[in-house]
Amino acid sequence: MSGVYAASLLVSAACLVLLDLRFALVFRRSPLIGGAVLVIGVVFFIAWDAVGIGLGVFRHLDSRWATGILLAPEFPVEELLFLGFLCYLTLILLSGWQRWREREDNR
Repeated sequence: MSGVYAASLLVSAACLVLLDLRFALVFRRSPLIGGAVLVIGVVFFIAWDAVGIGLGVFRHLDSRWATGILLAPEFPVEELLFLGFLCYLTLILLSGWQRWREREDNR
C-alpha cells in the first residue's frame, strides 16, 4: 500500500483551498451554496461511477501508487478524493471565469 496518489490529490486540493481563500471564489464568497453544489456534483459522479461499475465499464486495477482501500466493490478511496477534487476545481474555474468577466465588463 502506497498512497502516493491519494496524497497528491490531497495536496492539490489544499492548493485549491488556498486559491479559494485568496480570491474568495467559492467557499469564502458563499459557503452554503458552494458546499451544496460540491456535494451535488460529487453525488452525481458517484452515481455515474456506480452505473459504470454495474455495467462493467469501470473496474478497479491494483496500483502500487494507490492505497488499495475500496469503499465499495471496484470503487477505491482515491476515486472519491478525485471526484471531490474535480468538482472543487470546476467550481473554482467557473467562479474565477465569472469574476474575470465581471471585471472586464466594468472596464
